[in-house]
This record gives sequence, structure tokens and C-alpha cells, in this order.
Amino acid sequence: MASFRRRLVCLRSGIWSILFYCIYSHLKLVLAEDVDSCENLRLGHLDSFTLLMYLCKDPKINETTQEPENCRDTTAWVECLPAPNISCRLSNGTEFRFSGEEVGFNKTIPCRNVSGYSYKVAVALSLFLGWLGADRFYLGYPALGLLKFCTVGFCGIGTLIDFILIAMQIVGPADGSNYIVDYYGARLTRLSITNQTYRKPHLSL
Repeated sequence: MASFRRRLVCLRSGIWSILFYCIYSHLKLVLAEDVDSCENLRLGHLDSFTLLMYLCKDPKINETTQEPENCRDTTAWVECLPAPNISCRLSNGTEFRFSGEEVGFNKTIPCRNVSGYSYKVAVALSLFLGWLGADRFYLGYPALGLLKFCTVGFCGIGTLIDFILIAMQIVGPADGSNYIVDYYGARLTRLSITNQTYRKPHLSL
């Protein structure tokens, strides 16, 4: 009888050991998956609260172009700081636990290609000297500028139309660049739909 009890105790101990090992392995695997690359950090949701996992610094703005100083080919990058007590892998593969003051990775942000044409100057020229074609000369359309000059802004009709088109940024510089607009000012953003655009399915009634 005592031998049977010993075997039963050993069996229970073995089952508990196997169960503990399985739980430990699972937790270790989950934690290992959580320690991902720092560049894969994102905003998570915890119940009804938003958990901020990183914060990116504001880019340094060039006063002349009003675009990020490191803007190259319509792309710039900013330094991002993971939140305190966040662990992730750096670009060299090492795991690091952040305190909230270290730079963990760089994030790319869009920027615009500008070549010296100011939006404010273009609007002012169109408003006050548009009937002389000064706006078109400034933007690099000498033929249209000369035609407006000879016709006094197409008898005022062309002046009004050009002012609306320039104010709405539909007409821009002739070289295809963008206007210089204050980085933190009002900017026109054109929305477009591509094959990668998410389309929310319509619910059938």
C-alpha cells in the first residue's frame, strides 16, 4: 500500500512537472515573439486605452524650403524613442530595454520636392499683378504670361481663373515641383485611390 502511494505521488509530481514545463515553454515563446525588431513597434490597444509604444521626434525644418533638412527624393527620416520599459531588438540584432530617452530606430516620413517657388508670392502676384501675367511669368509659363499681358488678363476673366487655380494649388510651378508652404501651415493634400487602398465592405441590408 505504501509502495502504491509512493508511485501515485511520483506520478502526480511528474504530471505537475510536465505541466509546469509546458507553461514555462509557452510563456518563453510568447515573450520571445514579443521581443521583435524596434522598427516593428506600433500603437497597441489595451482595453479602452491606447498604449503608446514609441514617440518620434519632430523633424528639423529648413527655413528656406520649409521641408525636413534631410529630405531626399520625397522621403525624410526622424528619430523615434521607444517608451520606457519597452524591450526590442536593435538593427544590429541585440536586445535592448529602453528607458524612454534612447533612440531606438529611424522612421521615414514623406516630404515634398520644392525648387524655390513660394506659394505666398504666387498668390500675391496673381491677386495684384495677375492682369499683367506676372504670376505666370513667376511660375515658369512665359508664353501664357505674355498672352495675359497683351490681353490684360484675358479681359479680367483669365486673371480670376488663374487666381482660383493658383490659390487651390491646382496650377503649380512649370518644373513639376511643389510650392514652398509653411511646414506647420495649411497644406493641400491630394487623396488618391490605388489597388493598395483599403475599401470597407458595404453591409447588405
